[in-house]
Amino acid sequence: MKNKDELKMNNQEDFDLSHESDFDDETLNRLKELGQLNDGYNSGIQTISIIGEIEGHIEAGSPKKSTKYEHIIPMIIDVEEKDEIKGVLLILNTMGGDVEAGLAISELISGMSKPCVTLVLGGSHSIGVPLAVSGSYSFIVPTATMMIHPIRTTGLVIGVLQSFLYFQKMQERITEFVVEHSNVDKELFNKIMLNTDELVNDMGSVLVGEQAVEIGLIDAVGSLSDARNKLFELIREYEHEKCKSKEDKNKNSTKKSKGSSKNNKKEDNGGK
Repeated sequence: MKNKDELKMNNQEDFDLSHESDFDDETLNRLKELGQLNDGYNSGIQTISIIGEIEGHIEAGSPKKSTKYEHIIPMIIDVEEKDEIKGVLLILNTMGGDVEAGLAISELISGMSKPCVTLVLGGSHSIGVPLAVSGSYSFIVPTATMMIHPIRTTGLVIGVLQSFLYFQKMQERITEFVVEHSNVDKELFNKIMLNTDELVNDMGSVLVGEQAVEIGLIDAVGSLSDARNKLFELIREYEHEKCKSKEDKNKNSTKKSKGSSKNNKKEDNGGK
């Protein structure tokens, strides 16, 4: 007689074998890397999670949890291309990471025609700040934190002046993006970012939940259900505007067609 552990193991093996054959290699790799197969077809919502360190051109160390930007970018493009997907729910719990990769993802999200709602869980630090404000509307749970600080570098820096100017320009890009996509005042944001009284041996500030809303960085404090409800609301508005635009286009097309017919009749009658 088999014990419970043996039965459980056998059942798990049967499940793996029975379902693995249903997926192609690309789908299996996606399942292993992302831990989900959510294509947004059932509810019309594509859920994208950015967890741990944002990995760019250099791989993060193996002990670290990371999100690869080369996996996220195709998912965002899919949202634009597939009519079945109506909107995006972006879940954030990130320590930050590669600045260029984080900005690239932020720009893609902000440039989508379809609505996106972001939800900060745990934390969205450093380059996670632009990601948090990149959507159509942003939420933060009451206990989540956001660390705002100037960009940093590690290791040997050759050409101090040139490096300073490069990082200064990069910081300006981040600041401008955050200010443009949120309600935070630029002067206040810089003041919070350059604060020397809060972090030990560092510049910056940590905002907790409601504090991020009070300064205008995040739109509202809320939960998963709040984020989903807001997204469905934005989707309805988007679909309504889409239908209205299509109707206006058809009306203009009909008017042009009628005008063309009248001109043709005049020509047939010798311009009378």
